[in-house]
Amino acid sequence: MKHAINAAHRLAHAMHVLSGVFLVVMMAAVLLDVVSRTLFGLTGGKVDFTFRGAVEVVSYGLLYMVLFALPYSVSRGQVIVDLFTERMSERLKGILAGVYTFGFGLLGLGMAIRFFEAVGRVAETGETTQDLLLPMTYIYAVTAFATSVLALRGFLVAVAHIAESGKRPS
Repeated sequence: MKHAINAAHRLAHAMHVLSGVFLVVMMAAVLLDVVSRTLFGLTGGKVDFTFRGAVEVVSYGLLYMVLFALPYSVSRGQVIVDLFTERMSERLKGILAGVYTFGFGLLGLGMAIRFFEAVGRVAETGETTQDLLLPMTYIYAVTAFATSVLALRGFLVAVAHIAESGKRPS
């Protein structure tokens, strides 16, 4: 079990780093789009460096950035309000953290199932994106992978929280 948790953690960390790459790509796409449109406007259309698909790059980049960051953040980004938990035992706090994190696993599982279904659906129709004409099958497949990792990591972290809660002093 420990090996599975460590492997999922390493995969989630790699996805977290890729999430940062997606953020940089999004910023570059927005910057290039704004500069090229400004140059186009200032020259009255004589200099045209505008490019198609900037909106798609940003929108799908945002999707991937968020979904690739979530698996790593499952065990880190929760805010705990001590007012409600200060009188609870450490074991109960660990169990609550596990149940809460299990919810992220369920969220990821639900999204993964729907995106895997979408992969099959768009593979039959050959649907593509509007500007770049990228097959939606690939976009949904990557999304299904990311949400599957979220589900796996949510379940593994939940199990670890619950298991560790029994080892903590009350």
